[in-house]
Amino acid sequence: MSSILWFHQNWVYVALGATGLVGIWGLGLAALRRPPGRAFGIGAGIAIVAILIQVVAGTALYMYGLRPLNGFHVFYGVVIAVTLSLAYVYRAQLARHPALAYGLLLLFVMGLGFRAWSNVS
Repeated sequence: MSSILWFHQNWVYVALGATGLVGIWGLGLAALRRPPGRAFGIGAGIAIVAILIQVVAGTALYMYGLRPLNGFHVFYGVVIAVTLSLAYVYRAQLARHPALAYGLLLLFVMGLGFRAWSNVS
């Protein structure tokens, strides 16, 4: 269990960095009115998988009985999972303006991740 905790405590940097970088990339493409292209799609996929890995690691820790002292940490993890689930449900609508939509989505998820991280005590 300590290896999962170590992973969860350190993978946050990868997850937040990936969501932030790809989110800014998406907003930049939207501002320049450029099509996102295959590279952006791959980057968005990697960022989403990175944050989902973080959520799965947190869920595993919770299932093993290791709970943060502040319940809001778990709340923000659940909100991240729900947000990404809703994004999947509405993926056809997001595809209309993919750079803008996924850029905003990833920056929102990054903000939720920072809130979760700030509630660890």
